[in-house]
This record gives sequence, structure tokens and C-alpha cells, in this order.
Amino acid sequence: MALPPGFRPFNHAFYQSTRVRLEPGHRVELVENGAIFDELIDAIRQATESVHILVFIWRPSEPSERILEALCERARAGVACRVIVDPVGSQEVRGEHDFNPKVEQRLREGGVEVHYFRPLSGRWLGRLFGRTHHKLVLIDGTVGFTGGFGIWKSWQGEGDSPEEWRDTNVRVEGSAVREMQLAFARSWQECGGALLPESCFPELPHEGEGHAAFVESSGVSGISDAERMLRMVFAEAHERLWIANAYFTPPKAILEQLLEKRKQGVDVRVLAAGPVHDWRIVRASQRSTYERMLKGGVRMWEYQPSMMHSKTVLVDDWLSVVGSTNLDALSLHRMREGSLVVADRRLASKLETCWERDLAHSKEVTLARGGRTNPWRRFARRVTQWLAVDR
Repeated sequence: MALPPGFRPFNHAFYQSTRVRLEPGHRVELVENGAIFDELIDAIRQATESVHILVFIWRPSEPSERILEALCERARAGVACRVIVDPVGSQEVRGEHDFNPKVEQRLREGGVEVHYFRPLSGRWLGRLFGRTHHKLVLIDGTVGFTGGFGIWKSWQGEGDSPEEWRDTNVRVEGSAVREMQLAFARSWQECGGALLPESCFPELPHEGEGHAAFVESSGVSGISDAERMLRMVFAEAHERLWIANAYFTPPKAILEQLLEKRKQGVDVRVLAAGPVHDWRIVRASQRSTYERMLKGGVRMWEYQPSMMHSKTVLVDDWLSVVGSTNLDALSLHRMREGSLVVADRRLASKLETCWERDLAHSKEVTLARGGRTNPWRRFARRVTQWLAVDR
């Protein structure tokens, strides 16, 4: 797919593919690593109407305690606080206690309404992969947060040690917040929650300089909205296409698109998770893509100090993506996901700065140094791509 350069033709094509346009008047700020918790708590404490949280991971931890305190204080003050947690992402892990006894009771006693997204019950096999991977926090229907964060200790710090993950998030004001609120509302209804009042969807000012759109996606047969979104953004690259992604094991069509962009002279780079990784088989699958990418001229890096959990895209000097969408079969074909697509040179410049800093803590992969595939990596690739098969 070839797109003419420039915002207007891209936005027209993007609308045809995803059904949403990048609308004007957005303020978008990067929020990196553990700073997300300070930003979230400050925003929650300023809420006057509603606080909505939809997350894949919420586990007992110091960040959880801080958010619990802020939420319960707002609920006591009469603010409607609603929380959706995915029970698979928030289940007991590495000796930690489950979400249920440690967090749910505190929330309910504090006046917060809580629901689980698709409890497994006796239908666990059919629901195991159909999770919500969203990371959404919405304040009064006017301010939204999304990215790769979870509410747990791994997202503390600066992403420079094995216990502190590297991640990228955004704080956004503008009409895209309405789409983020709708994503929460649909999940809220599915969980048994009541319809949200009209006050949760206020008129939003158009005061920022950026254009933005929030693209939600859910598991479908064929091409999902997440894949459509990414393929359109990749197609727009004419000079630079830099991808940072925690689980880089995309379908064949996207790999071929990246190689084609490189043939067109685009500077294609991938920053992937390195030796600190939470899924060994996914990292092996990721590394199975390296040989072909490297032979095609794509440059590859692995982040070294910690788990690189970001999901960002930087195109040329004006187009960016930040959200929850991984480049793997689960995100693209099974889970509910959401990403913010932003046309804003200022944000693109900040993402470029993040890249420069991250590469200083990364190792470039070459064919002579870690780039060759092997039987284990090929097997891992087949296993992870099996999730993309329509069944």
C-alpha cells in the first residue's frame, strides 16, 4: 500500500481504514516509566465528576496502595469511581496475592464500583485469550491516559534495572478522550455495569495544537482494527519508521511491509525487549524474525537493563503511536487493545529523544551477533503465530 506524503491524504486514508479521523485540538504529553503513577494520582485527586480505570494488570504493590488511597478519597467526596480489572492479567504471580482479597475489598469498602472483565468461571478455554489488554484512566471525561502501564511494582522507577520496566505512556486532552471513554463504557456494560450518565461525555475544547485519534480493537476473524491502524501508519513512512515494541513477533504481512518500506529507502528500525523478558517463548519468536529483517536492511536493537515494555511508533517527523498494542498475535487478533495516533511534531520530537536515550542502553543486533535464527526460534515463532489462525 502506497500513500502520498502529508497529513491530509494520510488522514483521509486512515479514516477509510479505521473509521476514525485524527481530529484537531489535542494536547498530548509523554509520561515515561514510574512518572505515570504521580501523574495518575494527581489527576485522580483533581476529579470532580468521575474516575474510570480499565487495566490488564493490577496487583498489590506500593503503586496500588497510592492509587487506592486517592480513589477512595475521591469516592468519599462523591466522585463516581468505576474500575474494571482483567482477572487473567491480575491473577496471582510469583508469590504475590491475587487481586481479589488485597485490592477489591478495599475498593468496594471505599465506595468504588468494581467489575472483572470476563471472569473465566467454567468457560476458561473459550475466554482465555479474549482478554482486555487496555490501559485506560479517564478523569471527568476530559483527561485520558493510555500506554503500556499496569498498576504494579514493575512500572516504578526509571526502566534501568531488571525490576523496573521501561515503558511509555501519554496524557491526552481533546476529542480522542471521548473515544477512550466509549471504550471504557462498552467494557463496563459487558461487565454488568449501568449505562454511564451524559455528564461522562462532556463537550471537549479544541485548544491543543495536535491532531489525534484513539483506535480501539478487539479480536476478529481477518484483519483487526489494531492491524489496520498499524499498517496505515507504517505505510505513511517516507523517511523514517522507528518501532519500539515489547513483543515484536508480527504476522508475515507486516514483516513484508517493513521490508518493502526499507526497499523504498525508509530508515526502518526496531527496538525490542532484550535479555530481561517475561516470556521466554515470545522472545525466541521475536528473535526468529531478526535474520530476515537484517538481511533486508532493517536495523534491530535489544534493550538491556530491564524489560522494554513500550508500544510506540515514530514516523518521519510528525506522526506517532502510543498505546497498549503489541506487535504479536494476541494483541492483533485476540485481545481488546487501544492506541492513540497523534500528528504532532512536538510529540514526535520527544519520542525521538526517548529513542536516542534508549539506544544508549541497547545492543544492536547483527547477523554475526545474535541475528541468526535456529530451530528453537523457528518453533517458538510457529507457536506464537498459531494464535493468529482463525478458528
